[in-house]
Parts: sequence; C-alpha cells; structure tokens
Amino acid sequence: MRRWLRPGGLGLTLLALAVSAWAHTGGTTGYASITVSRSTVRYSVTLPILALTPELAETLRQSQAGGAASRNTVLDVIRSHVVLQANGVRCEPGPGEVTATAAAPSFAMFVDFACASTVRELVVQDNVFDVLGTDHHTLAKIEGPGGVQQFAFAPDTRQARFTLGGEATSSRGTGSFVLLGIEHILTGYDHLLFLLGLLLRGGSWLGLAKIVTAFTLAHSVTLALAVLNIVTLPDRLVEAVIALSIAFVAAENIFLNPVASRRWVVSFCFGLVHGFGFSTALRELGLPTHGLVLSLFGFNLGVELGQALVVALALPLLALVRRSGWERRMVWSSSLAILLVGVVLFVERAFF
Repeated sequence: MRRWLRPGGLGLTLLALAVSAWAHTGGTTGYASITVSRSTVRYSVTLPILALTPELAETLRQSQAGGAASRNTVLDVIRSHVVLQANGVRCEPGPGEVTATAAAPSFAMFVDFACASTVRELVVQDNVFDVLGTDHHTLAKIEGPGGVQQFAFAPDTRQARFTLGGEATSSRGTGSFVLLGIEHILTGYDHLLFLLGLLLRGGSWLGLAKIVTAFTLAHSVTLALAVLNIVTLPDRLVEAVIALSIAFVAAENIFLNPVASRRWVVSFCFGLVHGFGFSTALRELGLPTHGLVLSLFGFNLGVELGQALVVALALPLLALVRRSGWERRMVWSSSLAILLVGVVLFVERAFF
C-alpha cells in the first residue's frame, strides 16, 4: 500500500492505464439476425473485418474475389461455431453466402439451417468467440412467430433459449444486456479515466455524489435519445469529444483549481456526450421499439452498476490519499497522466 502512496506513485499507475487505454479498442461487435420460418432458420451476421484474424481476413478477400473454397472457410465460422437446436434436436447447417456491405470495414454472411420439425423452441449456442476472441460480442435479434426477441451473446453467456409463438424470454434477454453494460463500463477505459479525473478533485462526499449522479443522468438521457433515433451524432465526433473531455477535466485539475461543488456541471455536460458512446450498437441491431427499450434499460442498468462498483473501489483509496501529505502531488501527477492519454486519444480519433 505504501508504494501506491508515494508522491507520483498513483500517477505512474494511471500512466500505465493510459497506455492500456490508448491500445484498448473496446473489442468488436457482430450484429446477428436469426430468422425462423417453419423448419428453416437463417442465421445472418454482419461483422467488422477487424474482428477476423489476419488469416481469415485474407481468406475473406479471396472469397470476395470468387474463391468458392475460401467462401466456405469463412462460412465455417458460423457452421462450426454456431449451434442451433430446435425442439431438442440439432439443426444442420446448409448453404450460405458471403457479401460485402455498404460500410467498407464490414461484411455480411448467412447460413441456412435445416431443422427436423417446425421450430417451437430454439436454443442458440454462440461459440464464435473461440475464433474472433474473447473481446467480441454478438448482439442478436430472433424473429419468428410471436414477435422479435433479443440477446447479447458474450464469452460467458454463450447460450440462450427462445420460445417461438409463445411467451417471450424477455427477462433473460434484458439480463444479458445488463451484463453487457457492466462489461462495457469496466473495459471502457476512456469513460473510467474521465470519471476518475472528476473524482480526484471531488471534495466532500456530497460533492462526489453530485458528480456521479450528474454523469449517470446525462449518460442515461443521451443514450436513450440516440438509441431511439431522436438525436444522433457521427461516431467519429462522439469518440473525439469523449477523448477531449478526458483531457479537459485533467487540465482543469492541473491549471484551473476547479470549484469542487460545481464540478457536477462539468460531469453532466460531458456525460451527455458519453451517452452516445455505445448507442450505435443498439441502433444497428434494428429492434422494434418494445425490444429496444428493454435492451436499452438492461444495458443502462449494467453501466450504472459497473460505474457504482468502480466508484466504491476508488473512493476509499482517494480518501486514504487525502489524509496523507501527498494529495497535491498525487492529484497533479495523476491528472498529468490522464491529460496525456486524453490528448493522444483525441488526436487518434479526430485525425486518423
């Protein structure tokens, strides 16, 4: 513990986090549409090319040039790693296709699965993480008799059961988005660094509570507005401003001696921008309003739970440092590290 409390020690620790944040890509996301028609299930997915290994990316290039063998190799990502069971019996993967999308860094593919009987209960097991990596997620919608359902597949939530033409499994689908929200905030180093920059000069417990509450409310409002397509902003602009917000709060800590009791205003203003940070994924899923609201609620709840966990872990350490004689140097060195990563991320996101 004493090593953490050395002058500048926490700043060096944050600098290591800053390097990680600069290298952190946030993982990749696939958007799957699982369409059930009697005894046939079409599994379609849109993936970013960055999700592929270099070998698979080269195979994809060859498949788009007309190579049948290469096309089948790419389709095997679905055929070998997505398992469908209808009414307790495994469905067999059949023909499929690989196509380019309007968005150049992405591609789409589908595989038709043949089931033994009309699908009434569908179990989906997604193991593509074994190929695409553990930082990949698949946001899926399941269309069939009875409406549309949704689920967020991740390495630790690979399987889901859906009832067609009956009671929807909306509660479990919402729960999967709660887990996704928790993971999003815990791995979103840009969001965490912004929040930590605010907490460093948070002042009293009441001031800290205002900061966290303001960020939560603002994040929730704009996430909802963006996902429901009421207000949307270009992703490049959003990511650049998020990076700028990190640099701003750090620079304020170093140069402006901010009034702690008013920092909730800064937290609220930049929280509005941070709320757009994940909205693209939920919009791309193309859910009807009912399903979208449930997924949005679950994801946002997860974000707030993850944020509460981080704050609960950070505050005792910050309180301990404040009781030491090194608070001023700790705030300065830590803010300098946060400023560095904010500037680097801003330049990367705005100009490259």
